Amino acid sequence: MRRAAGGDDGKLLARFRDKMRTMHYALSTEKSYRNWILEFLRFHRKGDTWRHPGEMGKEEIEAFLVHLATKRRVTAKTQNQAFCAILFLYKHVLEIELPKIDALRAKESRRLPVILSQGEVTRLIAHLEGGGGLYRLMIELVYGAGLRLLECCRLRVKDVDFERNQLLIREAKGDKDRAVPLPGRCVEGLSTQIARVRRQHANDLERGFGRADLPYALRRKYPNAERELAWQYVFFSEKLCRDPRNPEGPLYRHHLHESVLQRSVKRAVVRAGLNKRASCHTLRHSFATHLLEAGYDIRTVQELLGHADVSTTMIYTHVLQRGACGVQSPLDRLAAEAERKMANRQQSHRAG
Repeated sequence: MRRAAGGDDGKLLARFRDKMRTMHYALSTEKSYRNWILEFLRFHRKGDTWRHPGEMGKEEIEAFLVHLATKRRVTAKTQNQAFCAILFLYKHVLEIELPKIDALRAKESRRLPVILSQGEVTRLIAHLEGGGGLYRLMIELVYGAGLRLLECCRLRVKDVDFERNQLLIREAKGDKDRAVPLPGRCVEGLSTQIARVRRQHANDLERGFGRADLPYALRRKYPNAERELAWQYVFFSEKLCRDPRNPEGPLYRHHLHESVLQRSVKRAVVRAGLNKRASCHTLRHSFATHLLEAGYDIRTVQELLGHADVSTTMIYTHVLQRGACGVQSPLDRLAAEAERKMANRQQSHRAG
């Protein structure tokens, strides 16, 4: 049976949205999954009518995944994300247990990360402009502590520990917390920025605002916490905004949008003359590689990056400054041997 697009689809997407938020998925994941579910429904649409996913199953899902791999030629990660979105819909929203899906999968590629040398990092940071030095401080934290971009943007006042020289990264990827070192070079800048937060927050409270969004149900559990200084974002937005999940709710002082920093880094890469496709995440890759080059063990680096599996961290062993896999080319050994023989002959000649 086919159903017209309209009320049924709206109810389905509303159930999907409520389930995603009940299970505390990130808003970006919710948007991505929603788009893939709509793509799946459009793929099996005929004319102006839509097939309800409850009326479809293994064959329709496999046909969609094969289409992504062969016609759209998406990467393995993209195809897998689409598959995860459809599985979420069937398992958690429709509560239908699917059989094993045997679809043609996109070929998984293995790419080495772009790494900047320490000199290139210095040049990049030196060419950062904007924000009155704020963007430079944020990028120094991204590189100096190995942070993901959003981890830096979402840093709160309570998570900066000057006494122990560390940052506490809350609700990171995989909903995990971890502690990372606070670079000494950033201490003064962070102290100044937190003083700015304190002044801005006092001003917001006077105007009847001063709220910061709280994770999960903490707003109900601690009704006054959202107005406390400790919960305010270190890198706050200049404008007040509403929670996109609650457009009728109160105004909040959110964190600086990540795209602002991304654009600043992109411009700095050009000004610094770096012939690499570098981004904010490149600095996290560089952090891990430079630690390994300095002699730190891979388990320590794994903990600092927050990787669940050490095999994820192992990729940085392929881009160390020692060369690919730490192997010296035999051509270089031939050159070194020729130089050694030449030096011996010159020494013997002088002795004679």
